[in-house]
Amino acid sequence: MSFDQPAWLWLLPMALLPLFARVRGALPNAWVALLPPDRASQALHCLLRGAAVLGLAAVIVAVAGPYRPEFEVERVGRGAEIVLVLDRSRSMDQSFGGGRNPAIRGTGPEALDYYSKLRANEARETKGVVARRVLSEFAAKRPDDRFGMIVFSTLPLRLLEFTQKGEVIQAAISAGNIGRGLAETNIALAVEAALGYFEDRPYTGSRIVMLVSDGGDRLDPSARERIAQLAHETRAAIYWIYIRSARSPGLLPEQAEPPENADAVPEYFLHRYFLSLGTPYRAYEAGTPEALQQAVDDVNRLENLPITYQDTIPRRDLSSWGYAIALTGVLLLLGANLLELRRWA
Repeated sequence: MSFDQPAWLWLLPMALLPLFARVRGALPNAWVALLPPDRASQALHCLLRGAAVLGLAAVIVAVAGPYRPEFEVERVGRGAEIVLVLDRSRSMDQSFGGGRNPAIRGTGPEALDYYSKLRANEARETKGVVARRVLSEFAAKRPDDRFGMIVFSTLPLRLLEFTQKGEVIQAAISAGNIGRGLAETNIALAVEAALGYFEDRPYTGSRIVMLVSDGGDRLDPSARERIAQLAHETRAAIYWIYIRSARSPGLLPEQAEPPENADAVPEYFLHRYFLSLGTPYRAYEAGTPEALQQAVDDVNRLENLPITYQDTIPRRDLSSWGYAIALTGVLLLLGANLLELRRWA
């Protein structure tokens, strides 16, 4: 236990004053000296003096501001350390585009009719809103996990350091629903920043970078080298939940596409790069809110291994206990005073 203002404790000797207080004379009775000793009265006398001493001491200690400092405890649960990496680009403010339809290609009348019907039937919620709702439910189902969070467009923004506090996690996930995103997307910097969360941390269980984005990126050689080095050093698994937009290419080229598209299309390139890292990697294509929910549920099912983590127990103020003890002593003395016999009936 520590104190905010320990100087008040110098007044504690004053709490002994009730022990030296003079007792008022007994009721006038000529025969009181001949009465045998009353052990009950003596016990009550000691009790009331003790209540006075305890009440004064409790008030002085409470004024000194006692508190229990914060401390860390080691806990063991089932879960992972997860960094949520959420795309905040302008395209995430659009609605879902559905899955790829092999029968509809190009920009002819059939394709235009297909996409117009698709947009008419899809929900009005944007990809960003649905993604945050699904991630919020995902975090709520995993109380033993420690979550960090990054949102990104041109640059990554670290919204949340690793924490297990549910209210803080939910607030961070909901924080980006206001306003519109930027036009550019830099996944390389976002993934590099997410892997940086695990640097200089003891390896205590599963580590996950969960990338939620509706586009890919062609990484330059230096970015590819940095990400590969961090991925091997941190031993983090990468999950890419790719949210499909209308006319988006997907993650794998079709057989009829020319081979050079494998490097020209950002989605193809990024998917192949993640596969080449040699670290655990899974990719999901989500063209509808239901598919996005299924992808997140699959991650929830796969990553549920034992994990050891340090939990910080916050500071706790103890002054209320001192005031409560002092109030109890005062009420006891007040009750005894009200029941005191002033004169013989």
